[in-house]
Amino acid sequence: MTQILSDDRHTTASYIVSEANGYRSREVGVVVSGSGMLKAGTVLGQVALGTATAAAKSGGNTGNGTISAVTLLEGAKLGVYKLRFTSATAWTLVDPDGFEIGSGANGAANANDLAFTTTAGGTAFVGGDGFDITVSPGTKKLKPLNPSAVDGSQHAVAILYEGCDATATDVRRTYTARDSEVQADMLTWPAGITDPQKTAALASLAALGIIAR
Repeated sequence: MTQILSDDRHTTASYIVSEANGYRSREVGVVVSGSGMLKAGTVLGQVALGTATAAAKSGGNTGNGTISAVTLLEGAKLGVYKLRFTSATAWTLVDPDGFEIGSGANGAANANDLAFTTTAGGTAFVGGDGFDITVSPGTKKLKPLNPSAVDGSQHAVAILYEGCDATATDVRRTYTARDSEVQADMLTWPAGITDPQKTAALASLAALGIIAR
């Protein structure tokens, strides 16, 4: 009877061409539950951002209008966004770094970093009223790169050093974090990734000193 052999090249560290002395190129982190069965060489992102919550600015508002639930969009940053009304209906939005990133009005959906809508109440807003929108830190756990995500995992930050099963539970695993040469054809990418997305991911890894050959 003929013996059938399977050749899985994605064994521990099989994608590495060279790395720094000792363990300087590696770190140990948590791969988040739900990531599935992952092979060594899987390109990883990190859950850098959590949720966004809004509250009336310190001291409260004169107007009693509301702001909807807030969701993250591409470009969202960690920290506090300040929405301030310049009139009864119009507002501006300043990001956590102090840059004004947009303006809008009651009833119109915002699409800069965050998605939300403000609604007028029975008592009109006045200039200086507003909401503080806090984007909380994420878990910092690792997950397969997802170019369509907005929680930070859309950016490549690491490569899985050894395979794991993170289908139903978090798993601690070693990953390549910096200063390494890797074989590009040994990396595992998410299904459907486009060439421009792959190029962007490789550039992100290169910024960390992880060079694909």
